[in-house]
Amino acid sequence: MGSYRKDRINEEVAKELSLVLRTVKDPRVADAFVSIIKAEVSGDLKFAKVYYSVLGGDKKEVAQGLRSSAGYIRRSIAKNMNLRVTPEFTFIEDNSISHGAHIASVLNSLDIKPESDEEDESSGAKSGNDTNDNNDNNDGNGTSMNTITMTLFFIIIAIFLF
Repeated sequence: MGSYRKDRINEEVAKELSLVLRTVKDPRVADAFVSIIKAEVSGDLKFAKVYYSVLGGDKKEVAQGLRSSAGYIRRSIAKNMNLRVTPEFTFIEDNSISHGAHIASVLNSLDIKPESDEEDESSGAKSGNDTNDNNDNNDGNGTSMNTITMTLFFIIIAIFLF
């Protein structure tokens, strides 16, 4: 099967899975925020690895809930998608989001002062202006540093996902 077709099927399966997970009535899955990171369908479309992330809820309980509701999920995917064979799903927890959050917290804990603030302080002292008037921080609490940190966080997440 061509890689373009396989990529399209992977994306479509991941999208449909995220929709079907909203309808799962198992409280282990319904009470937790489960997001589908990606799906990898085998070449013969018989098997699929589904990478998911959990925010809130017990991760082991969510894994058991996904395994127990795999039949319902497969049946719902078969109804919604027009595939010759509906794949059997294997759910694998993906820790890249929590790893990225850890990296972001480490970056936030660093005490780095932006270069523009140092230049503004020296020019503000010479002209007699308050240093908070000319810096990039919106509220004086390092907002521009948080923006840089969040940008780095999303770049790291994108690297882990692709």
